[in-house]
Amino acid sequence: MSLVHSMDAEHETMDHVNSLSQPQNTIHKVVLPPKQNLLKEFNATFKETFFSDDPLRPFKDQSGSRKLILGIQAIFPILDWGRGYNLKKFRGDLIAGLTIASLCIPQDIGYAKLANLDPKYGLYSSFVPPLIYAFMGSSRDIAIGPVAVVSLLLGSLLQDEIDPKKNPDEYLRLAFTATFFAGITQAALGFLRLGFLIDFLSHAAIVGFMGGAAITIALQQLKGLLGIKDFTKKTDIVSVMHSVFGSINHGWNWQTIVIGVSFLAFLIFAKYIGKKNKKFFWVPAIAPLISVVLSTFFVYITRADKQGVQIVRHIDQGINPASLNKIYFSGPYLAKGIRIGVIAGMIALTEATAIGRTFASMKDYQLDGNKEMVALGTMNVVGSMTSCYVATGSFSRSAVNYMAGCHTAVSNIIMSCVVVLTLFFITPLFKYTPNAILAAIIISAVLGLIDFEAAILIWKIDKFDFIACMGAFFGVIFYSVEIGLLIAVAISFAKILLQVTRPRTAILGKLAGTNVYRNIQQYPGATKVPGVMIVRVDSAIYFSNSNYIRERILRWLIDEEEELKSSYQPKIQFLIVEMSPVTDIDTSGIHDLEELYKSLLKKDIQLILANPGPVVIDKLHASSFAQTIGDDKIFLTVADAVSSCSPKMATQAV
Repeated sequence: MSLVHSMDAEHETMDHVNSLSQPQNTIHKVVLPPKQNLLKEFNATFKETFFSDDPLRPFKDQSGSRKLILGIQAIFPILDWGRGYNLKKFRGDLIAGLTIASLCIPQDIGYAKLANLDPKYGLYSSFVPPLIYAFMGSSRDIAIGPVAVVSLLLGSLLQDEIDPKKNPDEYLRLAFTATFFAGITQAALGFLRLGFLIDFLSHAAIVGFMGGAAITIALQQLKGLLGIKDFTKKTDIVSVMHSVFGSINHGWNWQTIVIGVSFLAFLIFAKYIGKKNKKFFWVPAIAPLISVVLSTFFVYITRADKQGVQIVRHIDQGINPASLNKIYFSGPYLAKGIRIGVIAGMIALTEATAIGRTFASMKDYQLDGNKEMVALGTMNVVGSMTSCYVATGSFSRSAVNYMAGCHTAVSNIIMSCVVVLTLFFITPLFKYTPNAILAAIIISAVLGLIDFEAAILIWKIDKFDFIACMGAFFGVIFYSVEIGLLIAVAISFAKILLQVTRPRTAILGKLAGTNVYRNIQQYPGATKVPGVMIVRVDSAIYFSNSNYIRERILRWLIDEEEELKSSYQPKIQFLIVEMSPVTDIDTSGIHDLEELYKSLLKKDIQLILANPGPVVIDKLHASSFAQTIGDDKIFLTVADAVSSCSPKMATQAV
């Protein structure tokens, strides 16, 4: 019995396959979607745009007390994942926290100098912000603290407004003000769910910007590496190199050069070992601290500071003093602080988001972008009130954190505790630390920001992206960090505008033996249908491109008619527009379709539409354009549209 059923089922399957393989003569019409309620449609669009992740989903069908608990956990994710925390995870976080602390302490001192601030502010910024982030952030791997690019950007923007040497107190106040508004910007983007704005800075632009900033930072460190006292405040490569070589006879200090170059070679070698064998990831992580200890001890016993070797000197002991009263909430510096803060906050947010997404994909977990922005913004707002400057996710520290085996954000808490101990007990030991070693640490750290492989890949994939990459790169190294950033944003927007105003269009032909129609440039074997021209528009049709699309189609039509006339072939009688890629159309688009229809009537050519989407077909009927060309001129597929043309052409030929 089962055998008979099996044979019957097999025959039914074969019959179904044969029916599918046979040509279908039925022509399907495009169905007008049911009319949507305007309010519901608006709500659906708004929700998809700003609340696509539906943050209220976990709260549905929950009791009041449960909603309160879930709400607190949403603000402080540590209360959620902390319930499953155990000793095994703590061991991993402890090792990772100690490892990144050994890396961050010397880096923080150096990065503070990039921002033209005292070294203690770099250490302060690795104490409070990481603690705040550990409670509010959703990334398990990101390590928080000052970073080179943001430090340089902040320093260059601040010194354009206030001289850090002549007015150090006002400079510091403006730094705290910029940090406060950087945090406000980041948190506001998260609360308003506008995080998509940072995506306007393309990957190519970021690669170029980071590479240019890395070279600029490295060149700036030549001051400390060579022992130059009088150094240019400008960041462009021409000014820096002029300052370097202009002081070669009277500004360079050979003892400083020996210390700096020797330890720079050691740091680069340590990085090579870590990259060569992943088991030795701790070698490049611990190398900066070893360099600081050895170089400090060497300077102390030889008193090289008496021979012109510049040292860090005094770093205040103790944790962060309050700085709320130092923030400008009025006066002429308020607007400047807001402007600098918005720029620094956006760059810091872009870097942290890129880092967080990278490691989240590597460990296969979801990162809540809006929560990240709120967490980063909150930590910078609180940081500005506790003597910190702009902090964000550090790629080098996050990579070490990941490779050291961190499990949660507790590694940030461990790092923060080590920084506190350093501030209380160890800062006096940094007195004889040479500036050359800090310069060497920064140079070795920023070299990883220059991504040649990414630039080569960008060149292979998209030449316009490469122009954006190089525009940002050269803008940074030849002008300034802010100009490079402006160029990156401008080129990214130019690319968007170009793609919107000049969308891709294609002429389609039929693939032999099928009812499939494809771009004749991509498939040279595709043949044109006699008497029919088939065009596909690969974009929504808006006011910005509708006129171009109409003119592009008419130019193609003229060229095609001239070619047919010269070869004595039948003239074009039908124009089929394949509209499946057209996701939307506005009134300008409808108007230009009407103009196209009128132009075709004068040429005795019929306009046919194939497969318009629900939004498009709804608007075509609402504008009465569908009735103008006739409902019988709108088809589900190009094949259906061509089939409808065949008998008409045969009739006209008779």
